[in-house]
Amino acid sequence: MSGGSVAGAPIPGRRTTVRVVVVGDRGTGKSSLIAAAASESFPESVSSVLPPTRLPADYYPDAVPVTIIDTASSLEGKAKLEEELKRADAVVLTYACDKPETLNRLQTFWIPEVRRLKVKAPVIVVGCKLDLRDEHYPVSLEQVMAPVMQQFREIETCIECSAANLVQVPEVFYYAQKAVLHPTAPLFDQESQILKPRCIRALKRIFILCDHDMDGALSDSELNEFQVKCFNAPLQPAEIVGVKRVVQEKVPEGVNDLGLTLTGFLFLHALFIEKGRLETTWTVLRKFGYNDDIELRKENLPVPSKKAPDQSVELTGEALDFLMGIFSLFDSNNDGALQDSELDELFSTAPESPWVEAPYKNSVERTEFGDIRLSGFLSQWALMTLLDPAKSLAYMIYLGYTNNPATALCVTRKRTLDVKKQQSDRHVFQCFVFGPKNAGKSALLSSFVGRPFQNSHGVTSYQSYTVNAVDQLRGSKKTLILHEILEDDVKQFLSSKESLAACDVAVFVYDSSDEYSLKRASEFLMDVARRGEDTGYGVPCLFVAAKDDLDSYPMAIRDSEAICQELKIDAPIRISVKKREMNNIFWRIVNAAERCHLSVPETEYGRNMKQYHRMVNRSLVLASVGAAAAVIALAAYRTYASRKSHSAS
Repeated sequence: MSGGSVAGAPIPGRRTTVRVVVVGDRGTGKSSLIAAAASESFPESVSSVLPPTRLPADYYPDAVPVTIIDTASSLEGKAKLEEELKRADAVVLTYACDKPETLNRLQTFWIPEVRRLKVKAPVIVVGCKLDLRDEHYPVSLEQVMAPVMQQFREIETCIECSAANLVQVPEVFYYAQKAVLHPTAPLFDQESQILKPRCIRALKRIFILCDHDMDGALSDSELNEFQVKCFNAPLQPAEIVGVKRVVQEKVPEGVNDLGLTLTGFLFLHALFIEKGRLETTWTVLRKFGYNDDIELRKENLPVPSKKAPDQSVELTGEALDFLMGIFSLFDSNNDGALQDSELDELFSTAPESPWVEAPYKNSVERTEFGDIRLSGFLSQWALMTLLDPAKSLAYMIYLGYTNNPATALCVTRKRTLDVKKQQSDRHVFQCFVFGPKNAGKSALLSSFVGRPFQNSHGVTSYQSYTVNAVDQLRGSKKTLILHEILEDDVKQFLSSKESLAACDVAVFVYDSSDEYSLKRASEFLMDVARRGEDTGYGVPCLFVAAKDDLDSYPMAIRDSEAICQELKIDAPIRISVKKREMNNIFWRIVNAAERCHLSVPETEYGRNMKQYHRMVNRSLVLASVGAAAAVIALAAYRTYASRKSHSAS
């Protein structure tokens, strides 16, 4: 594998310009350095602060122009300097080789200042005026800068130069450009001198994609094909032999009878990076669609962007077939469930496992051993697709989805249209769960994924989402997502006009033994009903009387049923999570979502608005009929007058 790259060839995802900001103490040679780089000669006189200076695209092999920003060191220019640092792609920090105190100032002021401003750009430390250093006191740059670079990890490289003698002047901005176009930090851990996990995972995916016969090694022809794809140039047979010899000498397991193994492939990239040839690895990564964060570029993910607020994104049958195949492939012991170790291996070609943090962690049902069955695996993908379609698509591609990415996702019909058609063809429904504190919302979410009941009031581990498959009539299955809305968040949540657009059904949970709990749940129900009427995103609603194992307060049943009758929704569904008496609650939630034209609450305000609209429409009809009659009468009169005039003549 060659480390060559084609000069001037545009690489997808590559920057089109690099902005370098030069800062440092007064008199350290900032302006002279910039002028010498631009003119390739030492200026006899130079302004205290130069205007922006541009090095053209053909100045360096990467064919990307560099804009250099000079800065003032005075207090008056502090605001401007801070603004420029925040816009920098790379920062050049200068000190004067003949003034050791300016080097100390980098450590005590300039680098802390860059950190204070939260500048994430790579830093190049440059010693200017090398020609003025006292030759009787030679200084080893490596010796001086090693502890500084150890302390300040943002320093990409250090270099000394002389504008007067034109020594290493172009190299300063070459290193700055290179630090931006081919950054070290995402690829390599300088301290431990090993490839970073994301880099290894991306290279593993690339290796697997290039291993067409899936024998665990790149043959000579596969290696050559990879070389042509990335660098537009084939490898000569002698070069292939040379590459494999280098690998075998250092890591014997890097080569076997079939070719270059993954171990050898990773070793080569670590070797390129150690030798400062980061452009080789970056060229490979970018050719396979990665950005600077070693994630797939967003522009390569054809996620449906034009969708109404009440439309959602689901996986297609083609994507589900792929995911079922992946599940079977990584279920190494064929027990119908994936252990955490098998899941880790499954996601080993992705930047990381997407399900280790909220909202995905603990959101699906697991076996008694903590493993995920196929239904839970697919449910998790359904949740990720609903919440973050781009992430879901990217992770399928990381796992090896090689079909047209546009075939993986589909957009559902508008829910307002579902209501008109009185049916929904969605496969995934989202249910918002409202209710006051301690009503039993979290217990409901936990029971949905088979977690045992915990008799504790304080929420120790808040879980916002749970998701599972629900069996329907005629053997079909739907995926249901329960999304808990905390009591303190309801007001802010409903303040958005589109807050209910993503909701297929709303559930209002109350503690059936607590009168105040019923009151608060009914207030939330009324708020949601009114919001639905105001925005046109009315949703089916179910009232749920939780903790049915406790004694109800007097009049509880009558009060709750009166609320449902007033809003014209079904009577409360009584459940006890503790006793596992769930009254088919999840099936009923899905059924309400499917029959989306029913169970939509209607407030008095809503009824009055309907009556008003009917009256207005009736008036408009009568007015239009009256207008039509007047037009006909006028036409008849004109005909009559015309005939009369005709006969008179």
